[in-house]
Amino acid sequence: MAPQYYKSYSIRSPLATHWRPATCEEYECDEYLFGFELIIDLSTELGQRQYHYVTHDTSRRCTEERLSLTMTRFTYLPGNQCFKFGDHRVPVGRPSLYVCTGGDWRGNPRGENARFHRSADWLDDFANHQIRLAETVQRG
Repeated sequence: MAPQYYKSYSIRSPLATHWRPATCEEYECDEYLFGFELIIDLSTELGQRQYHYVTHDTSRRCTEERLSLTMTRFTYLPGNQCFKFGDHRVPVGRPSLYVCTGGDWRGNPRGENARFHRSADWLDDFANHQIRLAETVQRG
């Protein structure tokens, strides 16, 4: 069938409105809960920059162990903030958005969009649309 006969249904929780930055503790980050290791290769420029950063970082506590002339392992115990802490997000508790748009992946020929405040209304519209599609296919 052509795109004008389709509707696309989605449940959305946009990052900007439904999520907020979180600490490692709030996010229950594995590195925070169980600790982690960082192995640095000092023979590379990147490794030298990482080594400088880690040895001058006062926000985390770790132990240093030389593995070879150029390899060093830093061990961080549980309770230390991980290095991906800026990516952690937790939901703010807002209800999801129930959205229906005209068309499908090929486009939105009718340009219609609907947003439902209740999931039951979204489900009802979805079910009724499926029935209409089945009837159209059955008629040929």
